[in-house]
Amino acid sequence: MRESNTDLRVIRTKESIRDALVELIEEKGFDTITVKDITTRAKINRGTFYAHYQDKYDLMTQCEDEIMFEMSRIAKQNFPNVAAEIETNSSTLAPFSLAVSIFEYLNENSGFMKAVLGAKGDLSFQTRLKDFMWKTIIGNDVNGMIKQENLLVPGQYLISYIASAHIGVIQQWLNSGMKESSQEMARILSTITVNGPFFAAGLKK
Repeated sequence: MRESNTDLRVIRTKESIRDALVELIEEKGFDTITVKDITTRAKINRGTFYAHYQDKYDLMTQCEDEIMFEMSRIAKQNFPNVAAEIETNSSTLAPFSLAVSIFEYLNENSGFMKAVLGAKGDLSFQTRLKDFMWKTIIGNDVNGMIKQENLLVPGQYLISYIASAHIGVIQQWLNSGMKESSQEMARILSTITVNGPFFAAGLKK
């Protein structure tokens, strides 16, 4: 019982540290935040902070790693459905189950995502996200969604295009107050991704 209480206390402490980080990024930007700012906002002492993180960079890295680990898990879980959905999507414009799950997860973590992807956040996170998408979608894994031998253009340009477009859409959604549901955002992104921007713009039937 004592162990589970300790675990719960650690979870709550980490949540309060993360919440403090998000608030401070929005207020003053990641570059100017100090550990003292974080501990004061989270109402903890410095020793408690350093029991979990080396510094503010380690805190940010661990938070980002959690996000990417979870997105990777969601992606791998939904991969088997993607090929079948691509076949039907061009005619039905139905949202991918993968896109719905990702937007639901982003919605749950919208505070952190908005802060870290914003102008005052961590600019290196977008680069890390692109690398993550390369490894998840292509990579060297035989279970990758796309096989390198099937590519019609160089893989690094394809992933850069897909990643930049997806990150841009996510940023727009977060910054405009997430008015659309996860389902609707998944439909929007699936339509653009499968059929292309010219089709989405009504220029190509």
